[in-house]
Amino acid sequence: MTRLSEEEFYEKVYGGWLGKNIGGTLGVPMEGKKELLDLTFYPVLPDEPLENDDLDMQLVWLHALEQYGARLTAKELGQEWVEHIFFPFDEYGYALGNLRRGLPAPLSGSFNNPFNDCMGSPIRSEIWAMVAPNRPDVAAYYAYQDAIVDHAGGEGVFGEMFFAAIEAAAFSESDRDRLIAIGLSMIPEDCRTSLAVRDLIRWHGEGVDWKEARELILKHHGRDNFTDAPQNIAFTILGWLYGENFGDALLKATNCGYDTDCTAATLGAILGIIGGRASLPAEWVEPVGDRVVVSPPVKGFPAPTNLDELTRRTIRMSREVLAVWEDRTIRLEDYEIAPTAVRYLLPQGSSEPQGLSVTVDYGAEGPSIGAGQRKSIRIAVSNRSREPWSGTLELETPEDWSAVLERPFALAVGETFEWEAEVEAGAIVRPSYALQLNVHRNHDRVVWSTEHIPLALAAATHWRIAGPGMPDGKDVVFPGHQLRLAEASGDETPGTYRASTKLIIPTARDAKLIVGTTAPVVARLNGEVVLDNAEPAENMPAFHRAAHNRCVYVNLAAGEHTLDLEFRIEGNPADEDIFVLPVSPEQSSLPGGTYLYSDIVFAKK
Repeated sequence: MTRLSEEEFYEKVYGGWLGKNIGGTLGVPMEGKKELLDLTFYPVLPDEPLENDDLDMQLVWLHALEQYGARLTAKELGQEWVEHIFFPFDEYGYALGNLRRGLPAPLSGSFNNPFNDCMGSPIRSEIWAMVAPNRPDVAAYYAYQDAIVDHAGGEGVFGEMFFAAIEAAAFSESDRDRLIAIGLSMIPEDCRTSLAVRDLIRWHGEGVDWKEARELILKHHGRDNFTDAPQNIAFTILGWLYGENFGDALLKATNCGYDTDCTAATLGAILGIIGGRASLPAEWVEPVGDRVVVSPPVKGFPAPTNLDELTRRTIRMSREVLAVWEDRTIRLEDYEIAPTAVRYLLPQGSSEPQGLSVTVDYGAEGPSIGAGQRKSIRIAVSNRSREPWSGTLELETPEDWSAVLERPFALAVGETFEWEAEVEAGAIVRPSYALQLNVHRNHDRVVWSTEHIPLALAAATHWRIAGPGMPDGKDVVFPGHQLRLAEASGDETPGTYRASTKLIIPTARDAKLIVGTTAPVVARLNGEVVLDNAEPAENMPAFHRAAHNRCVYVNLAAGEHTLDLEFRIEGNPADEDIFVLPVSPEQSSLPGGTYLYSDIVFAKK
């Protein structure tokens, strides 16, 4: 491993951040364009970098490192998100809503989230590489902790780990092919991200030109959503493989289209780390300068004002990170758990093998429950310490639920105890439900110490579904905001389907009602038609870019409202993904900025 001088390290970190700004500024104006582009320089010539979430969120992660230190995990990153990041975009909006419900990572990134395969986390990899230079395992570990906050169980996690490992290794390794191999070694060989990159490498080796390679990526690995991670990660690597120099590489990545700010920004950062600040051409540097520009929805913390400050603060935290992980190699499999489960270490804040590892798994439907519904919560306790543990597990539930549940346990060193706790929700409907797992440890037959683990369940959505084969309808409960008509009705016949629910609004508000579907739809609120549209629509389950003809603005008084939906399904209803979201519009002055949807309940009529 090459040992860098302080000056060399500074130049590489600065070069990485500057390359990030250059690529982001190049790609931002073209974001979302799916056609082959023909850029030859910045499409918008600025006098400072354009604001971009690719960099914004990493400034918050730097603040998190400064606040919590090198041992921070997804838990602390989730807390920083709630306090400082108010983007409504795709997975960001879903994760923020889940965090506001009290769901920690990885539940915040997996539950009710249709965007966990997307680019929101791969674009945040640089900070972890820069604080862990020459330690791709450490950088990938932090990337994992970061990505599961909003992408758990999806390709977004693998994309961020892949890039973080490349960028960390790039502080001492400059060979492109070896760097890509290091990145691939950190992710599963059979994940979509790995398959897309490996295919691209093969096509490049076979002499396929870059435009044909782009078409092959889209043919074999593409998705309609322009933010899907595997195709965009492959476009980033395409620019690197086919680029003749810095500018040409960034332009080829950008000219592939799709999530252009992400592809160009990450490649700019990689090349900036490899070559350092001096390697970046003046014609690309001068338009962006050295300022750090932060988007308004990212706020409430001391953001760096320029790249020098950002570089110096990054280097300062790298010293702590490297010291903490100096004598430990991270095996990523030690940290991977099911996206429906949360793992806690006891005593809280400890690192294994000092105590217990407690895993709480909410099952296939995730951390949700409907009024009056029963649910199993699987709790596994493993003794990772060097002495026996015994005591009692106690699960506290809300007052109107079933009684407090208890289960004694005794664990020798290395043993695991499993408990399937059955809970039943009461009749009082809330946006989320706070539970608590108390772990009482015994010593000489008395309680020695108690650890309290806060748990949460989100309110499920209640609907009455009727279809051609079931005109009278059936009451069903869905874990999230997706309506599975065929599953609910047991019918796959084309025709008219109806869905009804009761919305409980805690405070009066203007709201945007989104009914995401390609099918013709009629929506009635308290009996009044508010949406009637038979025009075709793209079904994009996003808060900020749902089809305009499937959205309507309404004023909702506090209290109960009846929502009735009617869909005219021409094909198999099992193929029609439908989601329903009432969200606060962008101009909302409510706390947290925008999109407060997580406190609205879909209750039984």
